[in-house]
Amino acid sequence: MITVENLTKSFRSQTGPVVALDGVTLDVPAGKIAGVVGAAGSGKSTLARLIALQDRPDSGVIRLDGQNISTLDPRGLRAARSRIGVVPSGESLLGQRTAAGNIALPLEQAGMDGPARRAKVGKLLDLIGLTDKAATYPDRLTPGQRRRVAVARALVREPDVLLADDPTAGVDPDGAAGVLTVLDRARTELGATVLVATADAGVVRKIADDVAILEHGRILEHGGLLDLVQDPDSRIAKAILPAITDPAPGSAHDRVADVVLVGFAAVGALLPEASARFGVDISVVGGGLTRLGETPVARFRIGVSGERADSAIAWIADRGGLVRQAATGPRGVAA
Repeated sequence: MITVENLTKSFRSQTGPVVALDGVTLDVPAGKIAGVVGAAGSGKSTLARLIALQDRPDSGVIRLDGQNISTLDPRGLRAARSRIGVVPSGESLLGQRTAAGNIALPLEQAGMDGPARRAKVGKLLDLIGLTDKAATYPDRLTPGQRRRVAVARALVREPDVLLADDPTAGVDPDGAAGVLTVLDRARTELGATVLVATADAGVVRKIADDVAILEHGRILEHGGLLDLVQDPDSRIAKAILPAITDPAPGSAHDRVADVVLVGFAAVGALLPEASARFGVDISVVGGGLTRLGETPVARFRIGVSGERADSAIAWIADRGGLVRQAATGPRGVAA
């Protein structure tokens, strides 16, 4: 759906050119939610603006369904922009218009008649769960509700692609959860391909299929989220999986290992089955459990005691657990 190839972009400043994007290559498959994670100044908002055709790159190619949209003429740009919905960062609603009025604005500008316009706005208010707030002005909505209205406005022309720039910034946890639910519904119910630029790795943990790490204008890591979290050296795995601390002083096991388990079967049954099968005692001495979307993922530090401790650990690895043995001292105490 979206392919970015060797994209570069720089801006002038009083001290010379500032490189915002430096050879960025990225692919977002149709029907997926992809997250681009980066701190302020990483270039993620610039990338979102370029894909939204709000600016042109210095070099490189942006493709939408295989078409190079980065070099279109004005007429072609208008047609391509109609396929892309944009949720800008920060506050973007018009204060003098109600929630319904803000959503309706693009339809009014397009000349849609009143009954059709009201029907479309009603469906989107239902999608974002704010039907009861149709006549409410932005200053009476919470930050999360305002952001959900902004998402609905971006969806009003039924775009193929939805771009959201830091959609949860400045929103409380409950409000952020509501915004992410709406982005997920845009994909599942409307069929939109969603690209989220965010500084919060927790956002991609909750909704993304694919993720890219952007730093100083360069992609440092890119791939499927469930694949990346099974790489012990992955930056995204370190950012979103539960942290592991050393076992409490005095704990002693024959072996100590760090394991990542993905999926209901692995998280719920793999360790107890290994314990029973090999006659060993397995204790969780660090780490914890989280979810990537609806998929449970655990990162544990386990202590294994018994004559067949090595066999138990090898069996866990053979059954799909990602296992890395921790550095140990006498009796397996983590060094």
